[in-house]
Amino acid sequence: MNAADALLKTLIKNGLEVVFANPGTSEMHLVAAIDHHPEVRPILGLFEGVVSGAADGYSRVSGKAAANLLHLGPGLGNAIPNIHNAKKAVTPMLNIVGDHATYHLQHNAPLTSDLDGLAKASSDWVGRSESPNDLCLVGAEGWRQAHKFPGQISTIIVPADCAWGETDSEGPLVQAEGPEKVDDQKIEEAFKALSSNKQSMLFLGGDFLDEESLTLAGKIATATNCRLATDTLTKKHRRGCGLTKVQNIPYFAEMAEEYLSGIENIVFVGTRPPVSFFAYPGKKSFLSPDGAKLIEVANVYQDGKYALNCLNDLCKGKKIDKRFIPSGAIDVPQSGDLSVDNLGPLMASLLPEDTIVSNEAGTSGFIFASHVWDAKPCDWLSITGGSIGQGIPVATGAAVAAPDRPVVCLQGDGGAMYTIQSLWTQARESLNVTNVIFSNKSYAILQVELERVGALKTGDRAKSMLSMDNPEIDWVSLSKSLGVPAKRTLTVDEFKKSFQEGLNTDGPSLIEIVV
Repeated sequence: MNAADALLKTLIKNGLEVVFANPGTSEMHLVAAIDHHPEVRPILGLFEGVVSGAADGYSRVSGKAAANLLHLGPGLGNAIPNIHNAKKAVTPMLNIVGDHATYHLQHNAPLTSDLDGLAKASSDWVGRSESPNDLCLVGAEGWRQAHKFPGQISTIIVPADCAWGETDSEGPLVQAEGPEKVDDQKIEEAFKALSSNKQSMLFLGGDFLDEESLTLAGKIATATNCRLATDTLTKKHRRGCGLTKVQNIPYFAEMAEEYLSGIENIVFVGTRPPVSFFAYPGKKSFLSPDGAKLIEVANVYQDGKYALNCLNDLCKGKKIDKRFIPSGAIDVPQSGDLSVDNLGPLMASLLPEDTIVSNEAGTSGFIFASHVWDAKPCDWLSITGGSIGQGIPVATGAAVAAPDRPVVCLQGDGGAMYTIQSLWTQARESLNVTNVIFSNKSYAILQVELERVGALKTGDRAKSMLSMDNPEIDWVSLSKSLGVPAKRTLTVDEFKKSFQEGLNTDGPSLIEIVV
């Protein structure tokens, strides 16, 4: 049988359901193979960053990999920023990258590049097929590696002749590795630290911000009177009324230092000690208090659930104090112009239960984040790797993974322009995504950073490199041109009406908010 067809059969047997694709000539036999297998849903992205971002969102929600079908080195290169975000989130992802036929590479054709180097730089595991007979084996191993707990970036390189050649067999059904074991002595050490009379903190991250983990953390914190915290940016964080509140530490280094000030013991589960996003003149990079005892009980690859259950057993945790549970009380604005003061509570009050929120609103996202604790329970997906252009693609993939749940994207206007083609995919696939664009006509976070890094006094030329107001982007027209209905809202009533319409109408929508 055709090797490309055998590869698809192998991946389907192991659980593949979705392929996000931006293929080229070298991948045509893989495209044909997908057409032969209705079990797989092919989804076209008009830019590779859309493809990789959507695969990340799909994996965060579904818990398993989609496949990305990419074209040679330039295609993989275009996908790398959102592969980077997925790698930082530790989500499973399988990249299938076509290459020139093995005998054609020697001719250095225009699209020839150091594909292996690009793949190794952006992936946790890379496999290259050498013949039609090994393609399925490489594919099966790639799938297994992608699902090594909690997830990895796995890339298989498929020369065109390895895909179009004939083979007699499929690859095997593979078993992914589960989480690594936790050192029980570390758990004992953590229990003693949390139970001491010192100021202590339980710091969660990774895959351990789901409802079960949050509940365990709440019981531990109640029993030991410790504080709870998590990373500034998280993979998937269950939050809302009735759930244990685990606060994200602030983005800015000096604010994070102040937040952690006075803590004498920090126990980490699923993450590591926080560091500043960037270096700043005269400021610390490592944010934990000097002299604090740091106990890394479980890293992101280890069995954090086991660690939390053991800690709770040692603490004899039975209940969660009300101070850790958001009340659900939201002072909802009823009228007036939209502003930084009323936008957060307004949006939090409108979110349906079980909404998936993809947040890349940058500076504007802080308006909303502090209010979402009192919203109905939802899942919050953040830009874990800091590479902008993630929000709309991640929302796109999340909607593919959970078609029965509402998806809301909070997106800054700067990041939106990196992967705006995602709207076209949402329209084409009739995905239920309500996209909210925060339009401040600038890279506002960079304007803040320009001052924080201690740059020399600047003028209009420097400001122009961080501004998006000349010419202004017409978000409503742009969205409509990509097939997504859009409105610009300036008042509480306008936004409430448009947001509810977006949630209750099949297919995607876009709302522009001027901030």
